[in-house]
Amino acid sequence: MDTPHRIAVITMGVKLGDETKGYTRFLTLAEQLAASGFDVDLITSSFQHWEKAQRDTASIAYSRYPFRVVFIEEPGYERNIDLKRVRSHSIAAKNLRILLEANRTGTKPYDLIYCEIPPNNVARIAAEHAARENIPFVVDVNDLWPEAMRMVMDIPLVSSVLFYPLARDARSTYRLVSAVVGTSDEYAAHPFAISAPDVERVTVYVGGDKQAFDAGAQAHASQIDKPASAFWVTYAGTLGASYDLATLVTAASILKNQGFDSLRILIVGDGPDRSSLQALAEQLAAPVDFLGYRPYEEMAAWLVASDVLVNSLVRKAPQSIVNKIGDYLFAGRPMINTGSSAELRNLVVTERVGFNVVAEDTNLLAECIQRLADDPPMRISMGLAARILAEKRFDRTCSYQAITDLIDRLLKSKGE
Repeated sequence: MDTPHRIAVITMGVKLGDETKGYTRFLTLAEQLAASGFDVDLITSSFQHWEKAQRDTASIAYSRYPFRVVFIEEPGYERNIDLKRVRSHSIAAKNLRILLEANRTGTKPYDLIYCEIPPNNVARIAAEHAARENIPFVVDVNDLWPEAMRMVMDIPLVSSVLFYPLARDARSTYRLVSAVVGTSDEYAAHPFAISAPDVERVTVYVGGDKQAFDAGAQAHASQIDKPASAFWVTYAGTLGASYDLATLVTAASILKNQGFDSLRILIVGDGPDRSSLQALAEQLAAPVDFLGYRPYEEMAAWLVASDVLVNSLVRKAPQSIVNKIGDYLFAGRPMINTGSSAELRNLVVTERVGFNVVAEDTNLLAECIQRLADDPPMRISMGLAARILAEKRFDRTCSYQAITDLIDRLLKSKGE
């Protein structure tokens, strides 16, 4: 019997065990790879990014998977962008190097490494190890660093110097790839504009699990009390620098002053800008409810109960097709998109799932909300189209097979 290929899946950000916050892209991928017969190690941090707390790495909750969870020590940090996070990732990268070197001398070294970027220095360590071992290295582009950092700090010369290590590590990583996976076409193309050689690229949206979304929405539907006359416009996600929620709050105030009394804006999520947004809503007497962070299953129910969903980004935000888009589409509700990503804007138009609005324009956003409120048949049509698109391109149980197939091709090519 052939020994299964051994694969390392490396990510510093994943929800595991009994944790309630975090992304599950790499958890899903590790599960699917294990189900396909691979021997998988999911390598991640001892620090839980969303909880900003250390994990109990000895917990039995992390041993219940069809793959091994391997933790690397990371001291952690308190804020998403500060020097402590830079230092923390640097230590994690060094510890990853030690781990990979130890594996190199083991009885069964890795046959392929699949690694998320960012953090850029962690990805560089993984890429360099794969190059030394002459094994395939696949990078999964989930965000663009340092480009996204400039949303928070864009000081001429100073930012360029401060972010130089991030740019350097990205170039070093991309030079060593055997293949590229991106969470959008734009992200999949980015390494080739930097330094990547002519290798295969695949776009696999973050997406979601259709069955899990539907089950969560159904299980929590009875907990949501929506008045028959209410019109709910909902945003779900982070309350931070890239997300233009101040414009949404202001647009709500405009519509209320115009007599749209049944309108409520629901903001599901948390982040550093929550207190300032609440103060703005109070100042404008805007019809906005801040629901805070809700578990994924409950969030699904709020999305389904809503009438319109908003992907609200500032004009300069580099984000492409972000995590929430799959959930929005599964909810089967029309979407208003203020993101500047050409790829997402084209998807909204061609698939007829909603409207694009220029970012940071309160009047245009208010007009779009009113237009959707005045046209129930259009909302139904867009909602149906959204659900169809979700099932076609955003259901992980189907779409992630493209990554497994890519890994198969790389390993077979290596073996020839």
